[in-house]
Amino acid sequence: MITKTSNLSNTQNKSDYCFLDSDKEENCMLKEDSLSSITESYADSYTIYDQQWRLEGGRNKAANIVSLCASLKVKSLLDIGSGDGAVLEWLSKENFVPEIYAVEIADSAIERLIARKLPHLKEVKKFDGYHIPFADKAFELSTCSHVLEHVEHPRLVLREIARVSEYQFFEIPIDFSFFVDKRIAHFLAYGHINVFTPSLFKFLLKSEGFEIIKEDFRFYSNEIIKMTHASKKKQLISRIKNGLIRAIPFLKKIKPNVYVVLCKKSTTTLPIFH
Repeated sequence: MITKTSNLSNTQNKSDYCFLDSDKEENCMLKEDSLSSITESYADSYTIYDQQWRLEGGRNKAANIVSLCASLKVKSLLDIGSGDGAVLEWLSKENFVPEIYAVEIADSAIERLIARKLPHLKEVKKFDGYHIPFADKAFELSTCSHVLEHVEHPRLVLREIARVSEYQFFEIPIDFSFFVDKRIAHFLAYGHINVFTPSLFKFLLKSEGFEIIKEDFRFYSNEIIKMTHASKKKQLISRIKNGLIRAIPFLKKIKPNVYVVLCKKSTTTLPIFH
């Protein structure tokens, strides 16, 4: 039976950030009005959406999770920012893990996720985007696909994900180009406020104490390219561009369509945080 739980934090601080000494760790809290505005901005984001595009994208994202994480043979998985559950539907079809749990910020997405009635989905919780309402190391694996590019404070989310899981899987889109600043309106329309290269994202992970276990540099399927570009000319250009980048190892590691990585948080605290 799937349960839906609302777990929005009610922190009240005088500033946007407050560092608290708890078990010798620094936990950053965002104030209530800031969290409310984040939640409200995503509340109806799934009332109008392209189901076919999300389902095909979910197939690709699920395949990437299985590819990097299958050897772990985990029994429980927490998906952070599950959206409408397209990724989880494919993972459930694959019988990838016996128990799936999910946290999501948007009410409209949660409704669609629950409506899927996925057999392996045990619980869906609403969260505020930063505080994950589960106990320390409650899960063997957490997955986070196409979320961190939307997050104002990604380091805070990374710390929470590491807190609740033994292993962590991330997938991010590679939006970087030398002229990315000329396309601000384009990326903001999708809610992408962070732009990464694989190397920049690895720097973020490593500077937060994550150990890289596996990584890969992936490209969109022909189906995704068709759905992304209406004109056949643009579809052809995209395929040719991806083919050239894929053929050159150096470029493949700089400009794939997506970067996927399996990692584990080290117990060592980096000197900058001492």
